Amino acid sequence: MAENQGGSRLSAATSMAATTAAVSSPSSSSSSLQAQALLPHSSNTFFVWREFFWGALAGGFGEGMMHPIDTVKTRIQSQAILSGSQHQKTVLQMIRTVWAADGLRGFYRGVVPGFTGSLATGATYFGVIESTKQWIEESHPNLGGHWAHFFAGGMGDTLGSFIYVPCEVIKQRMQVQGTRDSWSTVISNSQSGKIPGVQMYGYYNGLFHAGRSIWKEQGPKGLYAGYWSTLARDVPFAGLMVMFYEALKDMTDYGMKKWIPDADYQINSTLEGLVLGGVAGGLSAYVTTPLDVIKTRLQVQGPDLRYKGWFHAIHRTWMIEGAKGVFRGSIPRVIWYVPASALTFMAVEFLREKFNRGSELDEEEVASI
Repeated sequence: MAENQGGSRLSAATSMAATTAAVSSPSSSSSSLQAQALLPHSSNTFFVWREFFWGALAGGFGEGMMHPIDTVKTRIQSQAILSGSQHQKTVLQMIRTVWAADGLRGFYRGVVPGFTGSLATGATYFGVIESTKQWIEESHPNLGGHWAHFFAGGMGDTLGSFIYVPCEVIKQRMQVQGTRDSWSTVISNSQSGKIPGVQMYGYYNGLFHAGRSIWKEQGPKGLYAGYWSTLARDVPFAGLMVMFYEALKDMTDYGMKKWIPDADYQINSTLEGLVLGGVAGGLSAYVTTPLDVIKTRLQVQGPDLRYKGWFHAIHRTWMIEGAKGVFRGSIPRVIWYVPASALTFMAVEFLREKFNRGSELDEEEVASI
């Protein structure tokens, strides 16, 4: 994430070299000015946009790998709505329930909208982080360091929310539905009064069918159900995760310098992204679990509003279920985010190391013209 700063230093060095060459040798001034013009406008700009692409690939990769655990978490958090019972299943019980009722397909229900939303948030998250954190540090020095990472991460996630939230609503409704037979049983229970005060929606055949159905029944309000609760969860989560990640990297660098003074020894950036990304994701996931519970319940409740809004949802959950209720699903959420964040940061660091190194060599060649 420090490549932009390196690019700025390289541009400054190239500018100084061009000035010196112009004084000492007029014949070389045109080629030096060409090198000076090429670096800031082509290479750095392309690098920033390439971060959006790396982030999209990494986000989709992490979601695709960890979707079954996310399905378990969503089912656990929505039990109070879908069953009407306070005797709620544990993680292992829910895994057995999904497997018995729906088989392997049940765990991957909603993977397409989940993957689509992760592409959008991954792109904006990492792209905006790289393109804004240096600007924040320069324009607001008091927000430098880890606070710059926090605000850049939150800003990136906010921009992605316009695509992510509708995909999240569709994904979670498809996750709780499972197979058609399973959802038919839930509908029958709601119609017979076994689930009081809840009217269930029809079965969704896929991403586009779900989107059209929700739009027809509830309009844009349905697709953006829980939008503000999503931001209330994701902005602090996104900010905390990148802040924790950068802080852990700084701690690792400090420890390396203190305990391994050999300057030639360096940690592989891909391995560092895997380990530190997992720790940062797990910590952020646990802290923001109450916000995730409220978001999930607002999005899966359907047209009959059990919860009238964010404050009503958190108040009712706390009064009925207590602290256990607002932290419901924290274990599968952490289990999901540790490997998902690890895989995402690993993928980003790998892509940077694999492909950005070539562009850095190209910059050096241009600078030597």
